[in-house]
Amino acid sequence: MPQMNMIQALNSAMDITLGRDPAVVILGEDVGYFGGVFRVTDGLQRKYGTHRVLDTPIAEGGIIAASIGMAVNGLRPVAEIQFADYIYPGYDQIVSELARLRYRSASAFAAPVTIRTPCGGGIRGGQTHSQSPEALFAHVCGIKVVMPSNPYDAKGLLIAAIEDDDPVLFLEPKRLYNGPFDGDPNKPAVPWSTHAKGEVPDGHYTVPIGKAAVVREGREVTIISYGTMLHVAEAAARALGLDAEIIDVRSIVPLDVETLVTSVAKTGRCLIAHEATRFAGFGAELVATIQERCFWQLEAPIERVGGWDTPYPHAFEWEYFPGPQRVGAALKRVMEAR
Repeated sequence: MPQMNMIQALNSAMDITLGRDPAVVILGEDVGYFGGVFRVTDGLQRKYGTHRVLDTPIAEGGIIAASIGMAVNGLRPVAEIQFADYIYPGYDQIVSELARLRYRSASAFAAPVTIRTPCGGGIRGGQTHSQSPEALFAHVCGIKVVMPSNPYDAKGLLIAAIEDDDPVLFLEPKRLYNGPFDGDPNKPAVPWSTHAKGEVPDGHYTVPIGKAAVVREGREVTIISYGTMLHVAEAAARALGLDAEIIDVRSIVPLDVETLVTSVAKTGRCLIAHEATRFAGFGAELVATIQERCFWQLEAPIERVGGWDTPYPHAFEWEYFPGPQRVGAALKRVMEAR
């Protein structure tokens, strides 16, 4: 089985869906000739032509609006928003139109739109290139939200998203695109940055949306995370020598509540970690969900680790980023509580 990084896996997913279904089209800023700012769509316009892989103006609202029009007329658009930080001009189109289309038309229209966008920090992008807005979209009824943590899941989830008849926001942690940044003094390597590539099948396969993954089984504590933070949490658990059960949420909406509850009921302790701002982040919903269903099995208060409640800084990125030390400190608290 070939080794791919996340960029290669995502590119393979779009290549396969473009080849299998003539209704699939890709659109966005610089996705064609340039191959995307991170080269995720590299080579696709050369292979499928400008009528299938379209460069658009810098107008996120227009990209989403055009995608909705394509979808209701039988296409399956895959729209790229160059950075998640730039998605807000298209937010009204997503919330008021795209997410509501099936409901308001009594299923007369479907909206098979996939919105791809890089999210998170770790590349010294500062406040306008490092945001993680998953909680804003998880609150919106009618749109699915996913975030992979590895190349295998990235490809399978993206194929599943493109083939889904409902809109999917596909968040891609840019820190995981290429793996470690060893040798670049401006992008320092960190202890958990060892996940550049993984085994990914060449052909078509899907990873089901709505199903979490038990990455590692354990009995002492449940760690729930997604995206880049999954690897941070794994590193923190290893450093402490904990027999931790680690769950990759993968699908934020719909959420696999059963897998989370089963694990916490077994271990009795839980830590939730995400990169986004802590206050009103998606971790709050995870805490509430587990508290409601596992109250009598909990042996300690649920711990939650997230980004600070400030804009994402440029100069102090690694102080802001919830790294292994902060996750480890929270793990110690949850294990020592009685």
